[in-house]
Formats: sequence, structure tokens, C-alpha cells
Amino acid sequence: MTKYKKQNFSNTFKNARKGMRLSLKSERNIRIHMFVGAFVLASAICFSFSITKICILLLTISAVISAEMFNSAIEFSLDAIFHNKYSRMVGMAKDIAAGAVMVVTITAVLIGVLLFAPEILELFQH
Repeated sequence: MTKYKKQNFSNTFKNARKGMRLSLKSERNIRIHMFVGAFVLASAICFSFSITKICILLLTISAVISAEMFNSAIEFSLDAIFHNKYSRMVGMAKDIAAGAVMVVTITAVLIGVLLFAPEILELFQH
């Protein structure tokens, strides 16, 4: 038994959309990642990337945005629990979550370099 009302299927999507809107409104880094992701996808289309390469980019972009959203959720949750009071342990948890975002972002940049470098080099060879 739970004290919370059981949600129907459409409400889960409504809440997810609300979470997306909230994260886009409140988190500058997510907006930056979304902008960069859109630019990368547009560039991939301009370079006529294969569907496989575009799928790799989509997975990579979604991993970065998801990591940033998890990081934000952790930060909001800890701030709510500890009422925005400083705690060394909370600071460590937030730093670890931010570090996870950095790992995913660095990996995404490396994937981008591996996928785009041959295309860009080919432009300069003609």
C-alpha cells in the first residue's frame, strides 16, 4: 500500500513533460546541452551522416542531458532535505554527481571528435 494516488498512464507522461519543462526553465546547463545537441545533430545532417552515426549521436546527447537532469534532481533533493544548510557530506554528494556529468560530457566530446573529425578533414583535403 502507498499513501500516494496510483497514476494512470497519461499522468506519467504529463509529469515527465512537467519535469522536462522545469529542468529547461531552471537549469542553464541543460539549455546549453540542448542547444549544443541540436547544433551537433544539424551538423550531422549537413555532413550526411549514416543512420548509425546519427543514432550514436542521439544516444550520446541523451546521456549528457539525462546525466545533467539526474545531477539537478540530486541537488534539489539534497537542498530540500537539508533546507539549503551547508553540509560537507551534501557537498561531496553534489560534487560526485557533477563529476558524473563531466565524465559523460567528456565522453560525448570524444565521440563527437571521432565521428566528425574524418568529415571535417575531408573538407580541407579538397
